[in-house]
This record gives sequence, structure tokens and C-alpha cells, in this order.
Amino acid sequence: MKIFTNHRYALITGIVLAVILSVVISAQGAGIAFNQLIFARWLHIVAGVFWIGLLYYLNAVQVPALAAAAEDKGGPGGAGIGKYVAPRALFWFRWSALVTWLAGAWLLMSNFVPVFTFGASAEASSPYYLVMGIGAWLGTIMLLNVWGIIWPNQKKVLGIVPASDEEKAKARKTALYASRTNFILSIPMLMCMASAGHGVQLPF
Repeated sequence: MKIFTNHRYALITGIVLAVILSVVISAQGAGIAFNQLIFARWLHIVAGVFWIGLLYYLNAVQVPALAAAAEDKGGPGGAGIGKYVAPRALFWFRWSALVTWLAGAWLLMSNFVPVFTFGASAEASSPYYLVMGIGAWLGTIMLLNVWGIIWPNQKKVLGIVPASDEEKAKARKTALYASRTNFILSIPMLMCMASAGHGVQLPF
């Protein structure tokens, strides 16, 4: 069956299953109704799991593995990862980042400006705006890093765009620093997002 041999079919099947369950569950209550905020939150979470999961994979697994492969002079090297794994990982990485941010903006709706101004534009102050605002800005910085720094430089590293060996070395270092920055920022970002979504109860 293709859902077990093709990841795209598996992903589509999971989405369809979620929609069916949503309709069935809704039918058990007051009737079937589409709630765009619930849908936006679901999309934000699913895309976010893709984005942050790949961010952690790249930083905790792929980058150290490539460094170890480069040091292993008698080993198979990292060419296979660079040719087959990295382009696919970066495809899902950059697009899931964009979908996560857009779904988050959709979820905020009328709270978008108050959140991004830390409540300065709101009629009444609330710790929600401060905590969610910090999380939203960290996520925005991470998105800009993905599309403005990481992906343009990774295209040079992977040979998608022409670059000399010197340019590739510089691009590799720049992409690494931007990715590590996102790795670091993701941890307080997730703390703020989770805290704001659960009554602003910070874990520390």
C-alpha cells in the first residue's frame, strides 16, 4: 500500500483521518461546524512539529554526523547525506517554517498587533501579550533566519547555485551559525508559546 511506502501518501492519509475524526466528533455534539481558530491552531501545531523537529534533527544529528564523516578519512564520507538527505530535509524545513508562522498569524487574528507590540496597542494590559509577544518575535526571527540566511547559503553548500570552494566554506559557516541561533532561540520560544497557551504559567 502506498501509504506505507510513500511519505506523501502517509501525510495526506493522516490529514484526511484528522478531518474525518473532526467531523465525526463534531457530529456527536451540537452539529457539524467549522471553527477556523481550532483549524489554525491544529495547522500551527502540525507544521511547528515538522519545523522544530527538523531543526533539532539538523542540529543534533545531521551536522554532527557530517562533521564526524569529514574527520573519518577511511569512512564513506557525507556525500550521500549532502546529495539525498539534506535537500529533502531543507525542503520540509523551510516550508513548514513558513506554514507555522502563517498559521500562527492566522490564529492570533485580532490579537496580532497587540501581541507583536507586547500589549502596547491593547486596551488593557495582560501578561499574555508580553509572553506570547516574546514567543512570536522569537519565531519571526527564526523564520527570517530560515529564508534569509540558512536557505540561501545552503543552496551554495549543496551546489544548487554556483559557488567557489571559498564561497561554499563561508556559506557553510554562515548557515551553521544561523541554524544554531534558531536552535537556541527555539527553546525559550517554545517555553513562551506553551506558557501563553496555558494561562501564562512559566515553568521557572
